[in-house]
Amino acid sequence: MKYSPYPSYKPSGVAWLGDVPAGWEVKRLKTTANTRTSNVDKVPSEDELPVRLCNYTDVYYNDHIHPGLELMETTATAEEIQRFRLHLGDVVITKDSEEWDDIAVPALVRETTPDLVCGYHLAIIRPNLRKLLGAFLFRSLQSSAVNHQFQIAATGVTRYGLPKSAIGEALLPLPPIDEQRAIADFLDRQTGRIDTLIAKRRALIERLKEKRSALISRTVTRGLPPAAARAAGLDPHPPLKPSGVEWLGDVPEHWGVAKVKLLEGNDQSVVQTGPFGAQLHASDYVDEGVPLILIRNVNDFKIDDTEIPRISEEDASRLAMYRLQTGDLVFSRVGSVGRIALCTEKEDGWLISGQMLRLRLRNPQINRRYALYILGSEAGLTFVELQSVGSTRESINTDILRNIPILIPPLPEQRAIADFLDRQTAKIDRLVSLEEAVIDRLQEYRSALITAAVTGKIDVRERAEV
Repeated sequence: MKYSPYPSYKPSGVAWLGDVPAGWEVKRLKTTANTRTSNVDKVPSEDELPVRLCNYTDVYYNDHIHPGLELMETTATAEEIQRFRLHLGDVVITKDSEEWDDIAVPALVRETTPDLVCGYHLAIIRPNLRKLLGAFLFRSLQSSAVNHQFQIAATGVTRYGLPKSAIGEALLPLPPIDEQRAIADFLDRQTGRIDTLIAKRRALIERLKEKRSALISRTVTRGLPPAAARAAGLDPHPPLKPSGVEWLGDVPEHWGVAKVKLLEGNDQSVVQTGPFGAQLHASDYVDEGVPLILIRNVNDFKIDDTEIPRISEEDASRLAMYRLQTGDLVFSRVGSVGRIALCTEKEDGWLISGQMLRLRLRNPQINRRYALYILGSEAGLTFVELQSVGSTRESINTDILRNIPILIPPLPEQRAIADFLDRQTAKIDRLVSLEEAVIDRLQEYRSALITAAVTGKIDVRERAEV
């Protein structure tokens, strides 16, 4: 959709902003709003009053703050409630973060109650409603042009913090109040439409991933679909038998069932935990060196080297027992338990981190790609979920992995299953990638539209009335 510019412009006097509409001003935020940085923590006390606390994640993941969110229930002093209670039209921003580009993420208080209080690591910006509307300020802080001021003002190395003074010093393009309202209304409507489209695309991605998961589970527990079985020269309707494992149910009669450890033979299968914390620290990471695989680097049965940490060749030699070979399976053992990937020639020589397990299957009767699919299927993960240990965080160890029961078709059938799943999952993955690309474009358009509107590059006043 094409939008028209304003009839006339004037220099703003600010290099990053350029010209602004003739009727606009450029003001420092402290001239139109008050800022308070909260120090209310999450720890309840019997001597304090009950409150609902708006925390960092409530702001980071929501455009709007209201009592309907699942807010933490805790306590605060009467003085803290008085000072940090959220008012209608307040804008709350993230003041501290581990990433500089997560500084000053805003949320608008759309509804409030007397017990709704702002928590630690956040700042409240309360506009002077005669000069500045909270809804317009919220959209301005979503603008990359305006928000960049806060990101460059944040200080820190491993954790970034935004000084209160820097919030007030930020420059804000400021139209008249009626025009602020028109811009905010326009953006509410347009971003609402975009967000609806994004939600539909994300729902489609979830359905595709569910289909992918169901296809893998069905194939590794029942065999190839009839048409694919015929094409591979296999029985399209093999007789079934009880597997002897409750969640596997009936399986093809000619398939075997064995635990991973029973496939070891003469040390043919090796399960190895990654280096413990004392052996390797984040401070050992370097810009150039040998990649070290973390949980975040294992997704959808593949190893993703985006933002992968690296260690020096010297450290890699010291930790040589944790190196990977082509054909190894890597398995997450803590947190997101059960992520799995197959090491290809590209990853040969890389290392697993302490978050991972390495499974090295050398049994000639097991196809590595088939093992990848069955261990990463819902059937394989069910055993992991039942056996995972840890009171606050799921985790697995080498014994659990070695005791996972897997189904063992004849080797040619394993290869046929792996080939079939390679093809079918690749098709689904391409569809997912296309949908993700559409979402990226919609989000880019959304961001550009907000920036253009709040900086006066487009005139949306008449469109706000539509």
